[in-house]
Amino acid sequence: MNLLLRCSVVSLLFASTLSAQTKTIAERLGHPADSKLLILHADDLGAAHSVDMASFDALDKGAVSSASIMLPTPWITEVAAYARAHPNADLGLHLTLTSEWETYRWGSVESADKVSSLLDSAGTFPNDEKLVAAHAKPLEVEREIRAQINRALALGIRPTHLDSHMGSLFTTPELIATYVKVAHDYHLPFLAVKGSALAAPQAGLTARDIVLDAVIIADRQVPRDKWKEFYLNAIANLKPGLTEIIVHLGHDDSELQAVMVDHEGYGSAWRQRDYDVVNSAEFKKALQDNHVILVTWKELGKLAQHP
Repeated sequence: MNLLLRCSVVSLLFASTLSAQTKTIAERLGHPADSKLLILHADDLGAAHSVDMASFDALDKGAVSSASIMLPTPWITEVAAYARAHPNADLGLHLTLTSEWETYRWGSVESADKVSSLLDSAGTFPNDEKLVAAHAKPLEVEREIRAQINRALALGIRPTHLDSHMGSLFTTPELIATYVKVAHDYHLPFLAVKGSALAAPQAGLTARDIVLDAVIIADRQVPRDKWKEFYLNAIANLKPGLTEIIVHLGHDDSELQAVMVDHEGYGSAWRQRDYDVVNSAEFKKALQDNHVILVTWKELGKLAQHP
């Protein structure tokens, strides 16, 4: 009898797990199977006061549903104060191994002597993710990203997910595997996209991991006068499933112009355009007209814990 009971329990558990795996993410979140789910995500919190103010405003207004924080940056304590005051905000960590601005630099959270392969001759991170791929030792990368997560926790930030600034952690199979390993160790969901190297077998993903169907981000090919059109088209063309649109918010003020001097790509004016679009009536109407459901990494994290 006891054996039969144990078999029945195992069968029920197996059936429950199988049922969860066959449901779409939308269904598991309580939405119709063919829903268009969107994480509207702001990068780079901590990079500058202007970036923080624009991003906090967008989060508070619901103009974005998620954001991520750069721990090595000068304005991190301002972000930590916001995170502590807004415990329900969906704030992840934008794991950082590059420092791209010409005169505004940062380096490691971990002691420099323990992560020397990550730093340039000035003791700061390199300005290009290709240099990370060429020179960074995976063991030292692991030390640094663990240090960034631990600093966030010490500051009172409770991260909802992980991703990678400038995609530095996505540049080699070894760095991808390190990124996934650390995410698993801290029980955090992380940015991974179907069809990319992040979803390859060697990356180490498990059945519990949430994998996005698509990621959309403006690039340097988008003309300034077509900015809003780019995003409106992206919303109109969303497919059922889980998509993330990544934006970079900021105010085109004297601070951000000084930080991002001579840098058109993702620079000060770029961030003002992104801020203006996500706060525009047309963009909000497009989300409504196309029946887009904004979701957060925090919601996805609960699915990862309970498949």
